[in-house]
Order: sequence, then structure tokens, then C-alpha cells
Amino acid sequence: MTSRKPDEPLARNSRLRLVRPRSLATARRAVTTRRTRPAPRPPEGTPPRAELARQARHVLADAVRIARWAAVEGGARTAPRTGPGAVPPQERAAAALDLTPGQVRAGWDRARLAGLVELHGDTARPGWRLHAWDRDDSAVLRGWVALFDAWSLVHPAPEGVAPSAVAEVVEALPQVLSLLQLSQGPVSVPALLDLLGQRVEELRGERCEVPTPDQAPEAADRTPEPSDRTPEAPEAPAEGGVDGLPALLDWALEGLAAVGALTLDSGADERHATLTPLGNWAVWVKLEQICVAAQSPAGNIEQSAGDMLRGCARLTPGPARDEYRAWLAARTLSSAVAELLAVARGEDALLRGLAFEALRVVGAPAEAEVRATVAEPSLRPYALLWLAEYEGADPDDAQEVLTREEATWLWVDTAAAVADHGESALLVRHLDSAVQGTVPALLDEIRAVGHPRTVQVLVALAAAHPDPALAKAVRRAAFQVHTGGA
Repeated sequence: MTSRKPDEPLARNSRLRLVRPRSLATARRAVTTRRTRPAPRPPEGTPPRAELARQARHVLADAVRIARWAAVEGGARTAPRTGPGAVPPQERAAAALDLTPGQVRAGWDRARLAGLVELHGDTARPGWRLHAWDRDDSAVLRGWVALFDAWSLVHPAPEGVAPSAVAEVVEALPQVLSLLQLSQGPVSVPALLDLLGQRVEELRGERCEVPTPDQAPEAADRTPEPSDRTPEAPEAPAEGGVDGLPALLDWALEGLAAVGALTLDSGADERHATLTPLGNWAVWVKLEQICVAAQSPAGNIEQSAGDMLRGCARLTPGPARDEYRAWLAARTLSSAVAELLAVARGEDALLRGLAFEALRVVGAPAEAEVRATVAEPSLRPYALLWLAEYEGADPDDAQEVLTREEATWLWVDTAAAVADHGESALLVRHLDSAVQGTVPALLDEIRAVGHPRTVQVLVALAAAHPDPALAKAVRRAAFQVHTGGA
């Protein structure tokens, strides 16, 4: 095989090159332009959403306790890393919550990946999902699905297995989950192992990894890349043409069991895996690629700004502007603008974008207040675009007022809105709106801007994208950001 330099493989892979660039204004509109098709009904026997949310709250109970402890602390300072991911001061948290330091580390990791806490510099703050945890079942389910997507980040991979084999199993696992979902009952681990082996071989065949005459089958793999969890190690003996596959399947099943997606039982002769109701529902959601956000368009005029914006989120731009005008007409403009900006300062990226769309309807009376938010990092890109359009710039050209860093921050914020409230396909299409020409360049600049939702956005994009090479690159970047790597 032709060798390649360590800094070249992603850039040279044509599948990692962005095409059909679109303006940020177009990307912004994509978040609020929703398709109004009826959602498919879940499989028969799926528990009601309230019961699924109850189960998700149970799985994330320790993570919620730790996140609320951090919120009471007034923005917990993160300690130096002692495990996977930064954690709050372990001794105080463990003593206050009657948990072990290991449970604190694990719960903190889960809280971050589920969007319950966000890191701003070296300070942890409660995420918007934490505020909605007790009253919004959709926020709970989306938080659990974010953890489900990131299972490989919270469960250490087995030692002594090639990093490339770990990545292959993560890439092949959706096929295993699909079989479990379709089986609607226990499936033996040997049967899952057989399917996983076939899928890994298919993936290798799709990459045309044909060994040269002087190479062993193992040497035909591409240069091993950093694993999500393990240092580079000698490859285990081949088994069925796939290295260390039984251990990797056990790792994957145990990781999914740890996040509440499945259960493992030891039968008389062999182990079996069964999807939990939560896991069955999540796999069905992934297969159907539906939006599970609950939004209510009724009674918008009487609602608070946040509830009004949530109610308008599924509307197309024209009807949404009508709703904004009706809501504004029932209030003094000064109080309405102040309320909209308060929502924009919150943790929900979708509401932040919608708040500025509503402020566009306000127009001149909002100029002074919007101009004052230019000094706020989280609002600056939105405020600059608002002011440019207010001063006569075409919406498709207004993004030229943003620096590259500001445009990248806005791309991540918009992606967070899509990940929280949109369909998987919409998140994949959002990739085309990045100002960077290639995925490696985009990932490098995303890491540099330090958006608090970077990890969740990258994990969601990796889970949604159909291209295995691109998904793998994005998944690796999510792990590097999660662990503080370069």
C-alpha cells in the first residue's frame, strides 16, 4: 500500500471534502424551516413517552445529582484531569452526595455528554436540559439519546486490542442494534458475534483493504489511529479474520448496558442480550430518523417569550413572523425586547436563533439593545448579523461581517440547535454550510473556538452521517475535545 503522511490522510480523502457551500443565513433558516410530515408511530408495545422519560431519569439519576450539586456551588471549578473528562472537586462532591470518587467521575462524564452541564473555560454551568429536567420529557429523552450516541466515550475499550479494530466495531455496531431491535427479544451473544464479524468484513471490503503479497491480513489495515480510549497496543491474535472481536463485542454490549440501552443475562449455555424499552425506542428513532422534540404552537400570544418561540419553532418563516408580530403587539416593545434577549442568553441554541428572528420583526426599536449585546461572546455573531441586515445588507451576504472564528462559533451553535431539535438528515445537510472547505479544517477550527456544546455536536454528527470515513473522523475529534486532546 502507498504510505501517507500523518497530517495528510483526512485532507486527501475526497469523502471528507465539503461541497455545495451555502451561506450562514441559509443554514440559519434551515433550523426553523421544518418539514410538516406526520411522525411514524413507534412499534407496538413501546411504552408511553412519560414512561420512557422516567426510565431515562433513572439511568441518569447520579448525573443529575452531580449536575445540580455543581449548579448549587454557583459554577463549579473543574479540577485537573484524573480520568476521562474533567471533573468537579471530587472530595466535596463525593462527601455531599454520598458517592465514591469513581461514581463522581462517571456521573460527571455522563452529565457533560447528556448536556446537563456545560464547560465555560474552567467553570461548569448547568445546561438547559438540567433546567427542564423535571418538566420536559423530550429534554430528558434527548439527553439520554445524546449519552446513548456517546456510549464509546464513557466505557474504556479492552486492553491489548488494535485501535483500528475498536473503531471498526463502533462503526459496525448499528447493524447489531438493528438486529436486536427487529428480534424484539433476547439474542444470543454468539449470534451477535457472527453478525458483527460479517459486518466488519464488509466494511473492510468496502474500503478495498486488499493485502499485498508480503503483508499479513492484519498488516493490510490502514495506519492505526488514536483510539477513543486505549493507547496503541499490539494486535491480538486474529479470530475469524477480525482481531479481538469477542472482547470488543463484550465491551460494546457492556457499554450499552451501562447507559441503559440493553441488558445482558447469562443463560444455561450462553449469554443473551436484550434491548431495554429505552434502547428499543432509541434504535427505532435512529432507524426512522424522526424528530422527537415536543413543541406546542397553541396559545402563543399569552405565553412567555421562551414558550412562544418553542411554539413557533415548527412553523415556516412566514407564519412564524405573523406569530411574532401578534406576540409583540400584546406587549410594550421595551419589555418584549428585554424578554427576547433574556431567552437568547439561555442555553437552548434553537431559541437563541429564534429570538433574533423575532427581533428582526421588531426592527429599529431593538437596535440599541441588540448593539449592546455585541460585547457578549455567545450573542455577538447573532447581533452582528442582525445589525448588518438592519443596515441594509442582503441576508445571504450578511455573514461577511463575521470573522472566521465568529462564523465557526455560529456554525457550532446552529448545529447544536439542529442536534437538539431537528432531524438527523438536517444535521448532515448543515455540514455543507460550513465556511471551511474540508472536514479536517472544520474540525480544527471547531476545536479552537471552544463552544461549550462542541462535544455533543460532534457526537450527534458522527451518529447521523452515513459516510463511515467522515463519521469516524468526527467521532475521533469528539473524543479529542472530550478528553482535552489536541
